[in-house]
Amino acid sequence: MTSYLRSDIDAAMKRDPAARSRFEVFLCYPGIKAIASHRIAHWLYNKKFRFVARLISQMSRFFTGIEIHPGAKIGRGFFIDHGMGVVIGETCEIGDNVTLYQGVTLGGTGKDTGKRHPTIGSNVMIGAGAKVLGPFRVGDGSKIGAGAIVLKEVPPGCTVVGNPGHIIKCTEQEAQRVCVDMDQIHLPDPIENELEQLRCQLRELQEKIHVANQGGSK
Repeated sequence: MTSYLRSDIDAAMKRDPAARSRFEVFLCYPGIKAIASHRIAHWLYNKKFRFVARLISQMSRFFTGIEIHPGAKIGRGFFIDHGMGVVIGETCEIGDNVTLYQGVTLGGTGKDTGKRHPTIGSNVMIGAGAKVLGPFRVGDGSKIGAGAIVLKEVPPGCTVVGNPGHIIKCTEQEAQRVCVDMDQIHLPDPIENELEQLRCQLRELQEKIHVANQGGSK
């Protein structure tokens, strides 16, 4: 458990440019407090001390604004930046070196039983306010854009944006990366690209109509 906590603190140091020392991260970061509490609660949950485990998780929620069910399985190097409003469901499974931002929900749809929550691969970044809902997998090295609503499986190395979420890029290089890409801004949007092409075509048609009208008036 100590080695896991050390890897979580190291992740915060690497991924947050505002982090100045491990001591500061340990004492001041709500995401670190939440994951440290979860590691204890998860151990108790596996030992069948379910009430105590849930009590710890709810106390952590009260102090950090981050709700992680003690049944959730979370790998090493996990980092929640800012954290307020993050919810992680009971049957959620998260790989190594995953980053979540504030307002992220890894939840269920309300229609499933048993495995109800998503499985998140390693080296995944999920942007602020994104919702990943249902018992499917988000592949290794993928990126979920801020505010995206993801309701179906995401292959490895893909970038997803929008509501409903749609894949805008998939590359083998992204799938194999071991460093989490923290860029939430420079995400291409094919829908916007298509709209811009339609705007250009509309302007061309308007110019042609204008020229035709001028020729007809002579």
